[in-house]
Amino acid sequence: MRLAEKLKEYENQYMFIKWVTGGEYGKLIYSGDDFIEFNVINIDSMEYSETLLIQSSLILEVAIGGSDIQRIIAEVSSKITSE
Repeated sequence: MRLAEKLKEYENQYMFIKWVTGGEYGKLIYSGDDFIEFNVINIDSMEYSETLLIQSSLILEVAIGGSDIQRIIAEVSSKITSE
């Protein structure tokens, strides 16, 4: 199984992605055969700062769990209103 196929299972989830020229925390929006769409989260403000389209073959590492990811989920969840 290729990484792009596996990432399809994790669309709309928060994660850390490291690629050839950088790495960021964010939310995976779309995973296709040739690229992924990834919304980067500014850790300080917990706001989406940009959307990246990353060629799938350039991805080196993906972290889906861990304490940093849990903190991001908690911060984003606390901003959800019950309106």
